[in-house]
Amino acid sequence: MSHSITTMPDWGYLTTELVSYLQADAMAVTLEGMHTIEHEYNAQYIARHYQYQLPLGKLQLLELTLYLPYDTESVDIEAVRMTAVKSALTWYKSLWSQNEGNASVGYEAMIFDIQLVGGSSSLNQGDNDDSANPSNSALQRLKHNFGVRYFLEDLVVDMSESMQQLQVFSWYDWYSIAAAVRTPCELWRFLAYHLEQLQQSAVNHIPSFESEHALVKRFLQSPDLFAPAIVVDNALIKNEVQDEPNSALVAITLAYKNQSSTAQMYHQHMIQAATIWSQLSMQMIDTYGKKQVANNDEQTETPLAHWQQQLLDESLFSRHELIRTLYRHPKQSAALQKDGYVVHQHSYESLGRHYVLVFYGQESKGSNSKAAVQPKLAKIAQDVATRLPIIELHHVVVLGIEFITENNENFFDIDLWIQPVDAMTQRERQLTKQMQKLKQQELDKQNMPAASSVEDGKPAKAQKEKLPQVQMSLTIPARKDKQ
Repeated sequence: MSHSITTMPDWGYLTTELVSYLQADAMAVTLEGMHTIEHEYNAQYIARHYQYQLPLGKLQLLELTLYLPYDTESVDIEAVRMTAVKSALTWYKSLWSQNEGNASVGYEAMIFDIQLVGGSSSLNQGDNDDSANPSNSALQRLKHNFGVRYFLEDLVVDMSESMQQLQVFSWYDWYSIAAAVRTPCELWRFLAYHLEQLQQSAVNHIPSFESEHALVKRFLQSPDLFAPAIVVDNALIKNEVQDEPNSALVAITLAYKNQSSTAQMYHQHMIQAATIWSQLSMQMIDTYGKKQVANNDEQTETPLAHWQQQLLDESLFSRHELIRTLYRHPKQSAALQKDGYVVHQHSYESLGRHYVLVFYGQESKGSNSKAAVQPKLAKIAQDVATRLPIIELHHVVVLGIEFITENNENFFDIDLWIQPVDAMTQRERQLTKQMQKLKQQELDKQNMPAASSVEDGKPAKAQKEKLPQVQMSLTIPARKDKQ
C-alpha cells in the first residue's frame, strides 16, 4: 500500500457534469463498525450516498472520507482501511437486500478518501474545540490504491454472488478515472468494463489488471470504445439519413484497431473536443438561467438540468464530431461563409438526438443572415422533427452560429434552441409521409435553411402537442488550435 501524499490536480469537467444527473441531495450514512475505529484511532469519518440517473442507468456512489491523526502508523492505516471497506460492503449488502425487488440497471461504487490531520493529537476532543473539526486542521490526502489483487489476496470478496458488486476506488483513482474518460457515457462503460475485469479475475484467480490507472488506459485504447457510435452510424444509414459510413469514425476505429501512431493524435483531439463541448454546454445553460432571473421569467416545467443533460449526454466521439463541424467553418469558402449554410450532425451517443448547425450568412440583410434566421430557429427545429425519418427521435437541437472577428480574435456567437419530440406510431409515420408529399412545394417556398439538407418526401415524426422549449445565447472564443 502506497502512503505517499498527493495534492489536488486538475480533474477536468466530468465531476461538474455529473451534478446535472443528481437525483436528490446527498444522504448521510452511518456505517457499522466505524464508531470503534473513531474511538481506537482518534479518527473521524464522513459517509455520504449519492444517486445519479445517467442516460444509460443509475449510478449509486458512496463517498467515505476518513480522517486520521498525522502520526498514525502504516500498519494501523492498513488495518483501519480494511475495516472501513468491510463496513461499506456490509452497508451496501443491506441496502441491496432492501431494494432487491426494485432493482434497475445500474452500478454501485465507493470512493474511499483517507486524510491525515496535522496540528492535533486527537480528532475527538469535544464539540466546542475547533481541533475536533478536520476542516480547521492541516489536512494531507493519502494516495493509496486498491487494484484487483487487494480483493483477491487481502480482502477476499465473493464475486460469484448474484447481487451487483460494489466497486471500490481510492479517491485519487476515482478522480483520475473521471479525468481520463471525460464524459458520463464513457464513465458508465468503464464501470461495466471494470466490473467485468474484477469478475473475470475472481473466476480465473489471476489478476487481469494491476491498477485502475492501467485499466482505464487499456479501456481508452480499445476500438470497442467506438462500438456505440458504429451502432448509431449503421442506424442512420438504415434510416436513409446518410448514404455511407462516417469517414472519421472509420478512420479512428481502424487507427485504434491497428494501434497506429495516429490513434494518440485522435485521442488528443477527442479530449480537446470533450472539454470545449463541456464548457460550451454548461455556460449556455448557466446563461439561460441567469437570463430567467434577470427577466423574472417563470421557471419552465422541465428543469434546466434536463436540457443540460441533452447536451452533456454525448460521447468522446460524438463531441469530437460536433466541435469538428463547428471549427471547420473558417476553412469554408468565402462564398459559403457569405451566404450562410446548414450542417446536419447526429448524436453518435443517442440515435434520437439530432443537431442542426445553422451558420448565419455575413450579409446583414441577406435571407440567411442572423437577423433573418434567428427568429426561425424554433420553426427549423419543428420542420426537421417533422421530416427526419427516425422513429427514435426525441430531441432536435438547433445551433445558430455567427462567426465574429474582433481585434484579431475570433468568436462564435451561438443561439441554441432545443426542441423535444413526441414518439410517433407507425400509423402517424404513414400519415406524415402522405402529408409531406402534399406540403412539399409549400415548404420549399418558405426558404427554411434547415430544410436544405433534409431529403424531400421522407417519413417523419409529428408533434402531438406543444412541449416546453429552451432558447439561449452564448459568446465564446473560437479555438485557435487545429482539430
